[in-house]
Amino acid sequence: MNRKSEQILTNCITENKENIYRLAYSYVKNKEDALDIVQDSIYKAMTSIELLKDSTVVKSWFYRIVVNTSLDFLRKHKRVHPMDQEKLEFYALGAEDSYMDIDLVRTLADLPPKYREVVVLRYFEDMKIEEVAEVLQENVNTVKTRLYQALRLLRMKLKDSSLKETNG
Repeated sequence: MNRKSEQILTNCITENKENIYRLAYSYVKNKEDALDIVQDSIYKAMTSIELLKDSTVVKSWFYRIVVNTSLDFLRKHKRVHPMDQEKLEFYALGAEDSYMDIDLVRTLADLPPKYREVVVLRYFEDMKIEEVAEVLQENVNTVKTRLYQALRLLRMKLKDSSLKETNG
């Protein structure tokens, strides 16, 4: 099973490489760090493939490794998000703008991690609620509740932003 599991994992990584990178990036907001996390996750998965009992859940198993590696990275680096040059130039050019930018990505980034991760996995990675629960090692009802609360918070934040923009 070991050889077969390695092949299934390799196929999973190859087929989902953009999604895996995007998942890591959603946590660290930096290209190089996200790539490092993906690389570390692949290493961790390959070295612990024998722990995987059921090869049908390899995708959620690997996503869980990516999430945990991302969280470990954030803990280790105390959530400091250095800006890449591209983003720095973008904000430098837009310095004269005085209105509040309504940006879903920024609003999503402002959510507490427990809410952000369920939204990212459910809507950006297109996972089913059950898969999200498996990746996060949470109860399905907990994931549903967090998703509901996250969407409510997003709606409120986006509504507040649009009101400020129209009134300000």
